[in-house]
Amino acid sequence: MFFKKNQKPQNRIDTLIGATTVIEGDIEFSGGLRIDGTVRGHITEISVQPGMLILSEQGHVDGTINVSHAMINGVVNGPVNVSEYVELQSKAKVIGDLRYKTLEMFVGAVVEGKLIHTGGTSTVAAAEDD
Repeated sequence: MFFKKNQKPQNRIDTLIGATTVIEGDIEFSGGLRIDGTVRGHITEISVQPGMLILSEQGHVDGTINVSHAMINGVVNGPVNVSEYVELQSKAKVIGDLRYKTLEMFVGAVVEGKLIHTGGTSTVAAAEDD
């Protein structure tokens, strides 16, 4: 109880990628990132503080995702590594392996790959083991 760090994710959106936007290249972010458009590249959270990635129903990512918290309702074509909590909403489709510590999956969500529970290990270290 004492000295416990507050590990709540970012609750505001700092960056928005609009529905008609296409980004080709890697993204490194801190805070909150919402993707309504298309990203062709890797997405990495770089902050020491927990952040949040939100991929809306219109969002599409072709690449690896490395974040602490994620809410996915769009399509991800690549592996997803989440160190804390991931929520797969009803329109989510992940084509690749999903590494997670805590997972909430709604009816209709699809994962075409392995679900790998990390049990609190670092997702970066776990991803490098393969």
